[in-house]
Amino acid sequence: MPCKVGDENPLFRPNVKLAPTMAPPTSLFMVENRFQRVLILGASGGIGRALVAQYRATGAMVVPLSRREDGFDLTKPASVDARLAALSGPFDLIVVATGALEIDGIGPEKSLAQISADALARQFAVNAIGPALILRHVPRLMDRQGNGVCAVLSARVGSIADNRVGGWYGYRAAKAAVNQIVRTGSIELTRSHKGAALIALHPGTVRTKFTEDYLGRHPAVAPEEAAANIVQVLEGIGPAQTGQFFDWKGASVPW
Repeated sequence: MPCKVGDENPLFRPNVKLAPTMAPPTSLFMVENRFQRVLILGASGGIGRALVAQYRATGAMVVPLSRREDGFDLTKPASVDARLAALSGPFDLIVVATGALEIDGIGPEKSLAQISADALARQFAVNAIGPALILRHVPRLMDRQGNGVCAVLSARVGSIADNRVGGWYGYRAAKAAVNQIVRTGSIELTRSHKGAALIALHPGTVRTKFTEDYLGRHPAVAPEEAAANIVQVLEGIGPAQTGQFFDWKGASVPW
């Protein structure tokens, strides 16, 4: 199922300012980090590619996977299983940086009348089912005795409590679904990996060629800056934060 936006994760951020809980990064590239073995899924997208570059700059061993470069197609269970089964791990950090807003030329709905069963199914296949298929492999790929982190890039528009403007039915619903999958998966992961954390993460609005038609008046940042924000947030994630939903500043996002 081809997606026009590839492994990009274009996200919308409403005009709501939250107080940051973590200091912003002092530079786009971190000098050091706690993660030495990193797996990035969706590594050819804007955010994924920038994350690969930043973690490699710290000296970490990074394994990137993407549909564009490796044939890693998260809409095909066999592809997901084959690629991830070939990895031995353990990884200190796993980032699911996949996602799509516009799929096969179909953008987000503006009204109930624009809802399509096929478009909804494709949104769920890319933004909810795909990450769920990846998460099936996470327990095996993380150290049971370690303090690894798995972060799934979601979107603030997936928050039901924060929905004030409506629209974008399929994308919102699929992101809400992946949030629930992350939350539920975190409970199970805690039983076998006491020190691990599984979280949903909103990276903010990222400026790429794939988001140009949807930015409007909303501020956006370059992929490198978005990645630097994500790196900073992930540095502070531990078992106490598992099962939660954070934004790019480290602030909690309501479900």
